[in-house]
Amino acid sequence: MTPGTYRPGTSLVHRAPAGAKLAGLAGVSAVALAATSPGTVAAVVGAVAALYAVAGVGLRAAWAQVRPLRLVVPVLLAVQWLTLGPVPALVLTSRLVALVALAGLVLLTTRTSAVLAAIGRGLRPLARVGVDVGRLALVLSLAVRCVPVVTALAHRVRDACRARGRERDVRAYAVPLVVGALRQADALGDALRARGLDD
Repeated sequence: MTPGTYRPGTSLVHRAPAGAKLAGLAGVSAVALAATSPGTVAAVVGAVAALYAVAGVGLRAAWAQVRPLRLVVPVLLAVQWLTLGPVPALVLTSRLVALVALAGLVLLTTRTSAVLAAIGRGLRPLARVGVDVGRLALVLSLAVRCVPVVTALAHRVRDACRARGRERDVRAYAVPLVVGALRQADALGDALRARGLDD
């Protein structure tokens, strides 16, 4: 499963308004990032786990949200353990995983169109100070929509490397991924220029 792929449902989490979920994500993120005590971070982790249980999206979907961190977290944990000690290291890595999982849950239970509409409504006050809200919303929309595209590209490149027996070759993975991403960016740029949105 691709991280952040919407999964239809009727749970309380699914039915909650997109704006409320985004505001909750921002609030929990602020609390988690400011937290330094293991108790507070454990409470955040427990709350995220409870929300996943209420949403009923399944363990496979939950794992897909944090799976990209599997290579980063051990390294980060080791570095922080050596420099700051075990407790700060566990606090840092736990809140990172919890926040990524929570962001993933928002996207799992909210249609992309609803997320973008909520972001657009939240940005409206910026129009009073001269911000082009429509253009900013377009940038955020493209950013959100590009995530699954790049993720799918990464999966295809990984599968191709495995088929050639070069799954451990960093160059064989990185070069096609970068080239493919640049081609996607070029295609997107051409589409925007064709619509007069290149400035």
